[in-house]
Amino acid sequence: MKVLKLLNTQLTKPPFNVALKGQDRSCPYYPCHFEGQDCTWCFCPFYPCGDERMGGSLLKKSRGEVWSCEKCVIVHKRSVAERVLKALAEKRSVKRRVSEAELKALFSQVVIPSLNDKAKALMVQGTSSHSGKTLVAALICQALRERGCSVAPFKAQNMSLNSYVTKDGGEVAWAQAFQAFASGLEPTREMNPILLKPKGLGVSQVVLMGKPYRDMTVEEYYGNFALSVGLRHVEEALNRLRTLYDFVVVEGAGSPAEINLEPFEIVNMRVADMADAPVILVADIDRGGVFASITGTLMLLKEKHRERVKGVIINKFRGNKAILTPGVKAVERLTGKPVIGILPYMEALTIPQEDSVSLQDSSPAKGEIDIAVVKLPRISNFTDFDALTLSGMKVRYVTHPRDLDEPDVIIIPGTKNTIGDLTWMKKNGLAEKVLEAAGKRVPIIGICGGFQILGEKIVDEAGFESEQPVEVKGLGLLNVTTHFREYKKAVKRVRARVIGPGPILEQARGETLEGYEIHMGETSLNEDVAPLLQLLDDQSPRVDGAVDRSGLIFGTYLHGLFDQPPIRDALAKYLSKLKGVKPQIPRAEEYREAWANSLRKLMDTFAAKVNLPYILSLLGVEG
Repeated sequence: MKVLKLLNTQLTKPPFNVALKGQDRSCPYYPCHFEGQDCTWCFCPFYPCGDERMGGSLLKKSRGEVWSCEKCVIVHKRSVAERVLKALAEKRSVKRRVSEAELKALFSQVVIPSLNDKAKALMVQGTSSHSGKTLVAALICQALRERGCSVAPFKAQNMSLNSYVTKDGGEVAWAQAFQAFASGLEPTREMNPILLKPKGLGVSQVVLMGKPYRDMTVEEYYGNFALSVGLRHVEEALNRLRTLYDFVVVEGAGSPAEINLEPFEIVNMRVADMADAPVILVADIDRGGVFASITGTLMLLKEKHRERVKGVIINKFRGNKAILTPGVKAVERLTGKPVIGILPYMEALTIPQEDSVSLQDSSPAKGEIDIAVVKLPRISNFTDFDALTLSGMKVRYVTHPRDLDEPDVIIIPGTKNTIGDLTWMKKNGLAEKVLEAAGKRVPIIGICGGFQILGEKIVDEAGFESEQPVEVKGLGLLNVTTHFREYKKAVKRVRARVIGPGPILEQARGETLEGYEIHMGETSLNEDVAPLLQLLDDQSPRVDGAVDRSGLIFGTYLHGLFDQPPIRDALAKYLSKLKGVKPQIPRAEEYREAWANSLRKLMDTFAAKVNLPYILSLLGVEG
């Protein structure tokens, strides 16, 4: 009755003041909280509903039971909130109060039928990898968000070297995190239920619903996992998103015309069928043969899947659009599918890349400060270094000693196999070059696996990274020791304070930043090193990373170290002073803000070059 009185109080305040509020992540109330909720009701007008499909009784800490709505995704779904609001407004127009009986009737008439509502889905597939699917999907998410729609991204299976840690400690691909931000959401595990992280020699670590599952070969993955455990989790995750949101934008992987994998695939047309989604096909003209790839892809699809394709976008075009006209007309005639847009090649975009192939496609870096990142064979999370360009630094990737030259900083990044990549560095001579540079007081920084490589030794007690237990000597630049004792990965979001000494870090001391850990192994500090960071979120104080006596060599497990200004700008100021150049320090801009700025610029181009109203009409949304 207390809830009913509160509702009637709101309804009778002239003018009628209950309005759609959208999402409010800061709301302290519990229950009824899930990512993407619509907070029109800071309370549920139907609480407690007693419907076990939406909640259940929990024992209170004191005595008795309380009705928990933790599982309820209905009342706070935007479309449902709109319908409830409209019905209440109609009742308000004829009377001042809503009775308990009327409220129960409204619950039965509006909320219960909504249990079967499923979000409309649109799928973005490509003629090949790196065709631009991720960006196109993100822009469609943003377009829907700008029109007030509740939308979430989804990719059933992603093979990526770059992962992001969700708030609840799960791993998803950076691409889906980026798309979530474009949708106005915090990333969740459901957005990328299967993440494959290549380890080399045909083996990948399978991350299932955000947690490490096991290492598998291609044969094991398709033979024993994909169509059983994998497909079940894909369906559950997609259904969850289609219950939470009004629209889901789905991204495919590779090409839907990989006919050798078609019986086993769980990421392209099988998902389109599952979501009953129309498909937009994206083709990369920059690699050549775009008309053949479009036509060939469509011709290799089954008829029912060819029918799902509603349009084609040609991406990464350089030059005069008119030169494409004959080819466009021919493709439309041959396939019966409209070319709904030609996107130009857009350089220097601050958006995350999925794997190291994209590093080969990068334009030459610019900036007076030269940062050399060792491109390890099993490099991971190289998005850690994209943000350095915000402070005017040039980032380049090197694989051979001759390419190292004389950089201002050397960074050893994360890796999926620390011992294997350390051995590679020693064999090809890069290890020796790094040691020479350290002797010349060139700053050396290690992130995650790179931090382990900088240490005195790595002890793989159970043979997780090698075929048998082994102890390997590191570069010896930091007096730390790393042990691999069990197949257990630390995955968490963290806040930290900079406490490390030295001429670089002194300008950031005391500053706080956020990042995330994704690593195997534990590293202990020995003599002559100091911790880099004080972690702030643990109940028991814990430190991370290590700094040598000079303060010029340091390492950390924290990914995202440079995404915020403290250490990024401290490094830029130190090196600019050494080189006698003016430091380029932007306003205190987090890397995510740079993404948002890039997306806004891209959205203008996308809307101008693509038939966006047609794409939105596939979802029943006005352009």
